[in-house]
Amino acid sequence: MKISSLETIPLRHELDDGKSFGGTRGKTGTRTAALVKLTANDGTVGWGEAFAPPETVATMIEEVFADEIVGRTPWDADGLADEVYTGDLGGYHFARDGITQAALTGIEVALWDLRGKQVGKPVRDILGGESRDSVTPYASTMYITEWGEDPAEPIATAADEGFEAAKVKIGRGIEDDVHRVETAREGLGQDAHLMVDYNGNYTPTQAIESIQALEPYDITWAEEPVPPENYEGYRRISSAIDVPLAAGEAHFGRFEFTRLVQEGVVDIVQPNLGRCGGFSEARYLAQMATTRNVVVRPHVWNSGVGVAAALQFLATVPRYPHASGASPETVLFEFDRSENPLRHEILAAPFDPTGGKLDVPDTPGLGIEIDETAIERYRID
Repeated sequence: MKISSLETIPLRHELDDGKSFGGTRGKTGTRTAALVKLTANDGTVGWGEAFAPPETVATMIEEVFADEIVGRTPWDADGLADEVYTGDLGGYHFARDGITQAALTGIEVALWDLRGKQVGKPVRDILGGESRDSVTPYASTMYITEWGEDPAEPIATAADEGFEAAKVKIGRGIEDDVHRVETAREGLGQDAHLMVDYNGNYTPTQAIESIQALEPYDITWAEEPVPPENYEGYRRISSAIDVPLAAGEAHFGRFEFTRLVQEGVVDIVQPNLGRCGGFSEARYLAQMATTRNVVVRPHVWNSGVGVAAALQFLATVPRYPHASGASPETVLFEFDRSENPLRHEILAAPFDPTGGKLDVPDTPGLGIEIDETAIERYRID
């Protein structure tokens, strides 16, 4: 099996006027994705997602990567990141930036999808590792909205849908943080996992004050309390609080993730399977992180393709140091609950995270079937 063609498909869905939402770093009025479609010489198709501004990353893929990928086999995926870092693919000077890493990831994941289809196995089986059958989804919800949504509403919806865990947006001031988290805890119940996401909007001093104020609400983790580049800030926060810290959605490639783990600045790392470098890089990260007792839980705010990739990856994350059948860790998986038809309409069989359990597909490759008619509805001309 060899790659006969590569196509990048930028997608966009426009939200209704007045319906922008997001976190403390800004709101969005669109949902976007860049899908990578690899077609093999036998007609088999592999899919990946490059999680970056869609037209920009599409240009990068078409201009820099496409000619180098056509003619290769799916089994070339493992060494692709090394070729990017050395400059043999894409040029040495730009290998570590976000757009290049997203482009690499979309292509690499599509190669793994093809690899799974070639051997008739889901990606999780050929990645090796745990190969879990299911995970616990958490509702990524309670966004900061243009229309001033009552924060109790999305939490009530998540509870009604059977979610046993949720992550909520905070970071606009200590009083507001406490109000939103108190509302979430009341809506979810005392036994639910509750995470908070600052989107890097605080200084270390502000983050420490906020996290300490939230300790009565039993927070599972505090995500990106300071900007991703502020490693010293993470160290200051970690030494002052008892709540686990999480980061990684805004980090790219093995070198940034290695620094997060080796410097001991976070307790949870969160690679996104649309821009972390691909399955091979994510597998390396998982082995490195768990060896140092750092938990791995992917960031997921992607289209249905990125959701599928993240599920396949999380199914293989090592449980070390926990023994089989004796792990106290709930394997949490982020599932965005905001409006995004690119998450469900492009899949012939959308994922259903409700009810407190999410099955990992066991059919070949990523385990999904793409509805290409739906893709055409959202394609950017």
